[in-house]
Amino acid sequence: MRLGLNVGYWGMRGSSDDDLALVREAERLGFAVVWAAEAYGSDAVSVLSWIAAKTEKIDIGSAVLQIPARTPTMTAMTAATLDTLSDGRFRLGLGVSGPQVSEGWHGVRFGKPLVRTREYVDIVNLALSRERVKYDGTTYQLPLPDGPGKALHLMLHPVREHIPIYLAAIGPKNLELAGEIADGWLPVFFAPGHSSESLDKIAAGRAKAGQELTGFDVAPTVPIVVGEDVEASARPVRPYAALYVGGMGSREQNFYNALAVRMGFGDAAARVQDLYLARDYDGACAAVPTEFVDATSLLGPVDRIADRMTEFAAAGVTTLSLAPYGADADERIAALRTAADALDKSGVGS
Repeated sequence: MRLGLNVGYWGMRGSSDDDLALVREAERLGFAVVWAAEAYGSDAVSVLSWIAAKTEKIDIGSAVLQIPARTPTMTAMTAATLDTLSDGRFRLGLGVSGPQVSEGWHGVRFGKPLVRTREYVDIVNLALSRERVKYDGTTYQLPLPDGPGKALHLMLHPVREHIPIYLAAIGPKNLELAGEIADGWLPVFFAPGHSSESLDKIAAGRAKAGQELTGFDVAPTVPIVVGEDVEASARPVRPYAALYVGGMGSREQNFYNALAVRMGFGDAAARVQDLYLARDYDGACAAVPTEFVDATSLLGPVDRIADRMTEFAAAGVTTLSLAPYGADADERIAALRTAADALDKSGVGS
């Protein structure tokens, strides 16, 4: 198992200088990859371009580029460009986002997300192969059949023949799709004790493609808070958990809430959502069970974190991407150093 860093939405936990210092420390410590995210604030492409220019060895990855925000051919252009600028260090993470962001921010209907994802990845791979892009799908038709457009091929020659593609998947059908068409999975709220069903779906998808799970990168983003007391360490992660379980979606359609229910936290998930949608954000944070935060995070002193890393590795994680929490940049950098020490102690590093 290797370590990664997820800086999330750029600048949300400090200045750009703070985030860059975190990235450089991760590279110095030998982390495999740094991921950047996007929602409706900073975009991941600009951030990753900047990180690529400021680093030399660490991979850069999107976790994720939003599928409704870009056409698949635009994403192929972007992937080829980032891979070229970084000298072959780019990993393309994709996700359909949710209906609120897709329809409210991008103006793109959310319907048929599985079909859209499959076709999107098909076209990205076709474009990156530098074949002429001809595609007759349910969601995408290239060229349009009733206009003057013609089939084109990517002008840029990518550095690599294949750029690894990751999917952010939560639901069972999307998990199987990730195993079938992607090179890796970007889970959120990954808990070793509740992961076997999800990985079974990934494995089923791999089998459909004639592949085994070996070689497939399971790369969850996991909060890390270093401290002596687990309850106190869980406190700064609660707002993140409350936002996703309670407010990242509607009452009828919240994938993260449904995940918490499948993990056995149904009553708590309903309570967090009720409070969050009523705008009682403090109450929603307080209602997040410590057990849920602890199951999906690395909390406590270095020895406890090392033991938890062993659990993540045993559950099938191959890249443990950390989201460090702290009062300032120094504390977050210290958390990365503790993580590196913990990985050494655990003996599961690769």
